[in-house]
Amino acid sequence: MPVFADRWVRGRRATLLTAVLFILPLLSACDDGPSHPAQAASAPARPVDVTVTTLRQQPAPVSIVLPGRTTASQVAEVRPQVGGVLRERLFTEGETVNAGQPLFRIDPAPYQAALDTAEAALARAQATAGSAEITVNRYRPLVRARAVSQQDLDTAEATLRQAQADIASAEAAVDTARINLGYTVVNSPIAGRTGRASVTVGALVTANQASTLVTVTQLNPIYVDMTQPSAALLRQRRDIAEGVLRRESTDRAAAVLILEDGTEYPQRGEIQFSEVIVDQGTGSVTLRAVFPNPDGLLMPGMFVRARVEEGTIDRALLVPQQAVSRTPRGEPMAYVVNAEGVVEQRVLQTSRAIGTNWLVTAGLSPGDRVVMEGIQRIRPGAKVNATEAPAAPAATAAATPARTGG
Repeated sequence: MPVFADRWVRGRRATLLTAVLFILPLLSACDDGPSHPAQAASAPARPVDVTVTTLRQQPAPVSIVLPGRTTASQVAEVRPQVGGVLRERLFTEGETVNAGQPLFRIDPAPYQAALDTAEAALARAQATAGSAEITVNRYRPLVRARAVSQQDLDTAEATLRQAQADIASAEAAVDTARINLGYTVVNSPIAGRTGRASVTVGALVTANQASTLVTVTQLNPIYVDMTQPSAALLRQRRDIAEGVLRRESTDRAAAVLILEDGTEYPQRGEIQFSEVIVDQGTGSVTLRAVFPNPDGLLMPGMFVRARVEEGTIDRALLVPQQAVSRTPRGEPMAYVVNAEGVVEQRVLQTSRAIGTNWLVTAGLSPGDRVVMEGIQRIRPGAKVNATEAPAAPAATAAATPARTGG
């Protein structure tokens, strides 16, 4: 029994020795790596790949989008100028009429009779004047021969002048009667489209009545009344005065209309004038643009948006909006790669958006390389591999007031 125990102990020792010899090489291999996490962190990191765009000054057309409503260029409310029974309607409701085209006919019989009476009175006055003139012509030589007294001649001449005055009065009465007869045909004062007629044949109308017979609306051209904040108007005029914004004409500006369904109106318009009074309730100024409307697509009362060209910035510094982010304080910022390939953070000042770009007024300079892609993987002071982005298209004319400032 002791001999068996001794053999068992020696067998166990041999097994342990074999296990130790097997584990030692593994421990030696583990000693080849870093023995502390700080040693692993000290190893150099691989530079991050980013895409950059190099900033250059370029001309940038600037515009602003303003809300507005369409307004008819002319509206005529047609009313009768004489009273009477309406005998005929001479147009179709909703059709386009020309200026001077007959619309209604009022019973002309009373006015024709008045004209005949006035003409008869004129003929009587002319006859009286003729008789008085003959008497004067006969008395003049008789006065020189002392056959007729001077007083008789003076009376005859006074009678002649009175008869001539009666002629003038009768002629005025004839003109008035003729005008009233002409008013029995109600003509359109302007060219445009008619609305609904408010009276029917057989109705009794009166001169200068409150209700209209029909309304004629001129749609070509058509006006668009827009509202612009007075602060934006002051900024625009200051930029023009300082030479920051170049404008071909200080009085005129082109405008493009955006309809209610989002489509662009094919005809371009022009700003006609701006009000000189600021609305105290809204702090805005009204601008009026005129647009051609040959097809009648635009109707009065439509809500539209107008993109008004303010001018051109000749040396604009534009930064893609995707390259601009925010600091914890809400300030616009961008990452710039310097000549050593190291990332720098720049706080920006922007004035407005132009298309898909920000117009930067401070914080960046021409030649700076701004990071566009890979912003989430970098931080200030990081080493990067910068790749130039493809050339961006020219700045579009669309622009809105900036939502960030500095």
